[in-house]
Amino acid sequence: MTNLQERGHLLTEQVNPNSLNLDQLNSLELVELFNTEDQKAVVAVAGAKVQLAAAIEKTAERLHQGGRLFYIGAGTSGRLGVLDAAECPPTFCTSPELVQGIIAGGAGALLRSSEGLEDLAEDGESAIAQHKINQLDVVVGITAGGTTPYVQGALKAARQRGALTVFIACVPAEQVPFDADIDIRLLTGPEILAGSTRLKAGTATKLALNILSTSVMVKLGKVYGNRMVDVAVTNQKLRDRALRILQDLTGLSREAAGFLLERSGKWVKLALLMHWTNLDKTAGEELLAVHKGNLRVAVDTYQRSQESGVRSQE
Repeated sequence: MTNLQERGHLLTEQVNPNSLNLDQLNSLELVELFNTEDQKAVVAVAGAKVQLAAAIEKTAERLHQGGRLFYIGAGTSGRLGVLDAAECPPTFCTSPELVQGIIAGGAGALLRSSEGLEDLAEDGESAIAQHKINQLDVVVGITAGGTTPYVQGALKAARQRGALTVFIACVPAEQVPFDADIDIRLLTGPEILAGSTRLKAGTATKLALNILSTSVMVKLGKVYGNRMVDVAVTNQKLRDRALRILQDLTGLSREAAGFLLERSGKWVKLALLMHWTNLDKTAGEELLAVHKGNLRVAVDTYQRSQESGVRSQE
């Protein structure tokens, strides 16, 4: 059992030999040092690619069945989880309930530090109960040093409820062992500013969450090629993006693309399906629903059925 009072042995708490003269560096030297050390975050994520891939597969499976994805953490880790969750609705037009971020201290902790609350495992357990976590859900616990009681308590409670648990930490498993379904270790090494895990550890965590959520959305059919065809058209920038996607994939003029977008109810995915199949809005919505929103599968299936019908008439 890890001694939570003595954490000096943890990788994230150790002193970085490359920054011992940090307070003596000029501005350019500081930038160069940060840039060199930050590259280790990318390497750390690469070192966890097998575990990340497993998390993507299993999370997509659960969400396909009606489950939800939760991130839970304290401090920087919690804020990163909330940030990733908050960006899913505008990017993929998901409901706010599909991907959720839980942070120790609640919404107020996003703007003002409340790190003392991370020591309460029972608060983590309560958060799991409040969100009615069940066997279809996925709970990703994020804790750079691995020892945060709030996160550990939440994951243990989630596992008892049958949820898939994912543990993300920036220390080796031998330093902080933890029993989770998927164990992701992002080994970024000692920070330039000793113990400040909002730096490399935070960067690596953000990279990992980017990969996890985006890849899960790809698996859920929220992407066609590399286009965000479920983008929420809620402002001028996103409308412009939607029109460019339609123009690029259909060859339509901007005016025609705009007309098609309006006919679809400002849903790029449906607009593309309507264009490629000549179905009206209602029929297109029904076809997408049958194929759980997967545009490629819906279009391919429809076109094959049409070709089959033509051949049967010959």
